[in-house]
Amino acid sequence: MSSMNDSRVVADPASVRTGRTHRIRGLVGSGLLAALAAMVATTLAGALARAMGVDFEVADGESIPLSGITVVTGSFSVVGIAIAGALLRWSASPAHRFVWIAVTLTALSLVPPFLTEANAATITALLVLHLVAATVMIPALARSLPSRTG
Repeated sequence: MSSMNDSRVVADPASVRTGRTHRIRGLVGSGLLAALAAMVATTLAGALARAMGVDFEVADGESIPLSGITVVTGSFSVVGIAIAGALLRWSASPAHRFVWIAVTLTALSLVPPFLTEANAATITALLVLHLVAATVMIPALARSLPSRTG
């Protein structure tokens, strides 16, 4: 037998699409604002590190410019927004899964600085920059995702 009070029945499928579109737009909007904040924060932290004597030299004579820090932060922030969007669409608990995935990817991002020919100050600064970006992006995107869908 079927119940007329079944909460899984949707009267208007268009309202579901509109709600989903609204959530995705909200996620993208807050994600882009967080990405901008992360880009500013990492660029300022990089400038501060450079002012303190960090050369950001990762190979023979090759130094990471501040603009490179900004661009890489923005690029990977957009990847984070895409991951959050995919989880919003296809996961039953997008916020929880996003945090788990983002923390794992952040931990993995801490490995490459050790694989360069950089000095200890540069490696430390790069590690801090990764953590600054993650500290801005992960909570902002997690707050934009529901704990559970449905």
